[in-house]
Amino acid sequence: MKAEATAAVALSKRVTLLRTLSLCGALFSVVVILAGTWTRLLDAGLGCPDWPGCYGAIVVPNAEVASQHASGVPLEASKAWMEMIHRYLATTLGLLGLALVVIGWKLRHQHNFPWRLIVMLFAALMIQGAFGAYTVTLKLWPQVVTLHLLGGICVLTLFFWLHLRLRRFHQQRRLVSAPMGRLWWLAALLLVTQLALGGWTTSNYAGLACQGFPTCNAQWWPETDWGEGFHLTQTVGPNYLYGQLHVEARSTIHLAHRLGAGALAIALMVLVVCHWRYAGVRPWLVSLTAALMLQVALGIANVLLWLPLGLALLHTAGAVLLVFAFSLVSWKLRHPLVANVRVAQSLGKRGGWLHA
Repeated sequence: MKAEATAAVALSKRVTLLRTLSLCGALFSVVVILAGTWTRLLDAGLGCPDWPGCYGAIVVPNAEVASQHASGVPLEASKAWMEMIHRYLATTLGLLGLALVVIGWKLRHQHNFPWRLIVMLFAALMIQGAFGAYTVTLKLWPQVVTLHLLGGICVLTLFFWLHLRLRRFHQQRRLVSAPMGRLWWLAALLLVTQLALGGWTTSNYAGLACQGFPTCNAQWWPETDWGEGFHLTQTVGPNYLYGQLHVEARSTIHLAHRLGAGALAIALMVLVVCHWRYAGVRPWLVSLTAALMLQVALGIANVLLWLPLGLALLHTAGAVLLVFAFSLVSWKLRHPLVANVRVAQSLGKRGGWLHA
């Protein structure tokens, strides 16, 4: 009995540590995403022309050393340091993922322990690191920059989902999985699409392509060039800093981002209305609605105020908050407590577009 009690205490401590690390990983992912956004807003994405070092060094060197390493790329110390700080933060996040793998190894055969999720998270971190390298070596190619942003959001979501799974495992509660209806899947797809459109807008420097709101350049439907705006095999020249698309193409990208925001808002509001009668989910639906309204307001303010850096950073933070809120609602609907199994089964049986 004493040995069993000791083993139970050791298990509890290990799971507590994993829970703490996963929550820290989720919060630190936000820091890394915002640091990456700030790096881009300062046009510092190519502050260091090589990877993983900066002008061949682990820390930003002086101008003389930098010129010896890359004479054709003058050192801008502030931009180089911003880029390297982002890399240091991303490396720390990768070490957090590695720590989860090492600490969780002994628990991998425990019933309901989310070992596969930990492995998936670590794989996502490795892929995200590769995208970080390609962002530099491919000279800010918009496809890579957009995928790098989506990868960061994916890592954030996996850390957060892992934390929720570990909490349920630690509490030794039965993990119930309720089926998700087509409306939920539609909302999830629209959210990912809108995040991708946001990344495509910023990586193509199209944030100010549409002036004014709700019209775009004093027109409800401006001149567009969808083929060029979403040309996925374009070349970048020496680099893609400040973009290369013409005005109509950038307006098309911005317009698509606005249309995507409208479609996502409608889908999320329908989702909220359809589940409002379930009291257990209602607080999280309120948080989702608040996050959506905040993000819409920030998007409009960025256009009307000509994209000030601080407000642009808050717009990215708003997207992160929206992902957090959507993840919480999804968790409550997908994995209700045993006491709410009957509600979950009812939702699953009804299915259809109006039930998640």
